[in-house]
Amino acid sequence: MQTIDGKKLLKGSVVRLEVPDVAKPLYFHLQKAVLQAGMHPMGFLIPSDDETYNFTEQFFTYATKAQREFFPETYTRAAIDQIDGRIRILADTHPNALANVDPKLVMQKAQAGKLAKDLMLGKANEGKLAWSLGVWGTPVAAKAAGLSERAYWQEIINACYLDHDDPVQEWRRIDKTVKKIAKKLNTLKIDSLHVVGPDVDLVVGIGANRAWQSGGGSNVPSYEVFTSPDHRRVNGWIRFNQPLRDRYGNTIRGIELQFKGGVCTKATADENQAALTQLLKTPGGNRLGEFSLTEARLSRITKFMANTVYDENVGGKYGNMHVAIGSAYRDCFQGVNKPTTDKEWDALGYNDSVVHEDIVSTTPRSVTATFDDGSTRVIYKDGAFLI
Repeated sequence: MQTIDGKKLLKGSVVRLEVPDVAKPLYFHLQKAVLQAGMHPMGFLIPSDDETYNFTEQFFTYATKAQREFFPETYTRAAIDQIDGRIRILADTHPNALANVDPKLVMQKAQAGKLAKDLMLGKANEGKLAWSLGVWGTPVAAKAAGLSERAYWQEIINACYLDHDDPVQEWRRIDKTVKKIAKKLNTLKIDSLHVVGPDVDLVVGIGANRAWQSGGGSNVPSYEVFTSPDHRRVNGWIRFNQPLRDRYGNTIRGIELQFKGGVCTKATADENQAALTQLLKTPGGNRLGEFSLTEARLSRITKFMANTVYDENVGGKYGNMHVAIGSAYRDCFQGVNKPTTDKEWDALGYNDSVVHEDIVSTTPRSVTATFDDGSTRVIYKDGAFLI
């Protein structure tokens, strides 16, 4: 192990490992890899929720408002300052850990912890922190996806090219391909995108200072090309045929969003409307922070996996398009005079929020770009880029 998300780390680097206890076998091998690379593991084995011990529900049952809003700022700043790399593993072990918890309380705690997210992303955007995110398959996740545990793990194997003799080499090949697409998009001077299909008629403003990025190994797997749109210039509607399994344990199905002047003016869901409503009520949660496209030819993910890391990279016949409600990626800025304050970022249309929820569509769509000079061109259709 010499790199994390493609960034080379030196011997003596400190790598934070955040692993649920259900994924202890992976923790064992991650620690070994860090040690063999001459780095220092700073490990956290996190207790997992289950039917007997629901730690998350217990917190919200007994915590006072002051406890929900408590944030260990001194500790958090020191911990983030200490690390050079971060590897985080996700594992779903309780299908309804928050079923009995008021979504307002969950958002309250999330908002209190926003500084941790800002500090982590800020250090990463400065090139001082390498990070990677992966998923450990569980029976609960498999059931949520409608798969057997064996079939679920087979999707992970396929998606991560673990059935190849050299998975790392395969990821380098994919990364090179996706970076090439992003580089080409960055030369096109796109002002806006018009997405049209049976489930969408949406105009998304981009802007001159936006860069398109690729996954680059930060998420494993990742095949997407994405940017942070101008949150003020989003108009139209979109319906998502893929469920959203949000980070708070809610599965929301049949989502449809309507936008006017950048604001989501109407949002409906066939299932779990309350959770969707609460996400949108969170400051900045009713605007877009990301626009992304994935080519069908790259992704080996073919099924709903009940986990955003996989679901935002699903392939199929038409690839996928997803947007994220909530925070933008500030590393999508390109140009001079990089903003230094939240007010300056907002003035350029970069949305800010504690939430960032990716919602996915795999139905047919064409994407037409309008360029700075007013000309237009179809840049994506039937699951493939045309550039």
